[in-house]
Amino acid sequence: MVDALTHYELSSFLSDEAALLDAGHYSAWIGLLTEDIRYRMPVRVTTARGDAQAQQLGGMAHFDEDLYSLEKRATRLSGDHAWTEDPPSRTRRFISNIRGFSSEVPDEYIVHSYLLVFRSRLDVRVPEWVSAERRDVLRRVEHSLRLAQRDITVDEAVLRTQNLAIFL
Repeated sequence: MVDALTHYELSSFLSDEAALLDAGHYSAWIGLLTEDIRYRMPVRVTTARGDAQAQQLGGMAHFDEDLYSLEKRATRLSGDHAWTEDPPSRTRRFISNIRGFSSEVPDEYIVHSYLLVFRSRLDVRVPEWVSAERRDVLRRVEHSLRLAQRDITVDEAVLRTQNLAIFL
């Protein structure tokens, strides 16, 4: 575990990131990423007890993105051609159970957190919830933290959300 001051810094980063995404400030969010970002959400399956290795389909992911694809997606969401987000979702991200660990790599931290996203669209659709665990790698770049890697493990094997157009 990291010391209290570092834990506060890691937690503040995640809270600030969530606020940017909830407000739709995607270009500012892109500024929090490293050039070599890896942003993934493996497909999860339900398996028999004790078969933890098989809980993710070998190599399959809902998304596996780099900085280029994240920038393209953020630009599209900010523009007039994001059909899956018209009207835009109203989201609220709740980040909890934050645990930070020092990495073997200097100036990097491994951060585990839980994520609960509330999403509302239109006035007639039932609101959606996405619950997940995240494993992030935060890297100190020029005296500030940046997201270098994010692995998202959703709690459901079958996603009940209409689409995955939002960032988790």
